[in-house]
Amino acid sequence: MIALLSPGQGAQTPGMLAPWLELDGTTDLLAELSDAAGLDLHTLGTTADAEAIKDTKVAQPLIVATSLVSLHALEARVGARSAWAQVSAGHSVGEFAAAAAAGVLSAKDALHLVGVRGRAMAEAAEAAPTGMSAVVGGAPEDVEAALAAHHLVGANVNGGGQVVAAGLLSDLQALADDPPARARVIPLAVAGAFHTDHMAPAVQTVRSEAEQVTAHDPQLQLLSNADGAPVSSGGQALERLVAQISSPVRWDLCQATILHTGVSGAVELAPGGVLAGLARRSMRGVETVALKSPDDLDAAADLITRSTEETR
Repeated sequence: MIALLSPGQGAQTPGMLAPWLELDGTTDLLAELSDAAGLDLHTLGTTADAEAIKDTKVAQPLIVATSLVSLHALEARVGARSAWAQVSAGHSVGEFAAAAAAGVLSAKDALHLVGVRGRAMAEAAEAAPTGMSAVVGGAPEDVEAALAAHHLVGANVNGGGQVVAAGLLSDLQALADDPPARARVIPLAVAGAFHTDHMAPAVQTVRSEAEQVTAHDPQLQLLSNADGAPVSSGGQALERLVAQISSPVRWDLCQATILHTGVSGAVELAPGGVLAGLARRSMRGVETVALKSPDDLDAAADLITRSTEETR
């Protein structure tokens, strides 16, 4: 069976929605998602430049909408995901797309909450000069010690020797000036220290909106960013979606769970590439396909067909 992966913020590129909108039914779907998010996702995903779409309140709903549009196109090609997918997991904001793919949230509810999330996180980021930097390489214990010494949090533990540090910009600069042995520190173009206590105000805002949403029990195994474990109910899934705004993303543990389930392949929804790359380093033996454009649907369909035949 197949694991569905949904990417997080930073995966967006200008014009990434344009080729998907040439497929039947996607324009109408995107219009519904735009209404739910309170944004013109059609324009943002086709003609907006890189500067416009890196804004947190734009990037988050745009990425989730693109993931769900590509899932719609994939299902049109190979049939309902319930017949071939076993696991759904998403990185950071991608967990909302994963929740929709698992049947926990409707696509419209997912986009509504992500629209609120993006705006709330952008506002929280304005309260202090914070940011994030990727720490690539180094021994895990050395990286952990360096982050603690500089009062930083491992906000994303991605596996494959990659941790994203988050905190005050001054502390991130101190880490860059004194990196862990055999590690590189790479500043990321994000608005603030996501998945840390700096985002606590956004948690309360999103929780208030989430209380108005109906969450269903997952139809696929939906993995939580908190610990990589499958959630047991729709209520638990919704609470964890809210809590992860100020909590670390343990993508390494999500990948470990996927490996444990024994899936034979993984399809990363659009805008794909980042998670498939991590999977190739951390999930050896699991074949991956990243959906970057409709041109990749054939490869994904072939992987799904072969995986389904192997389980018969």
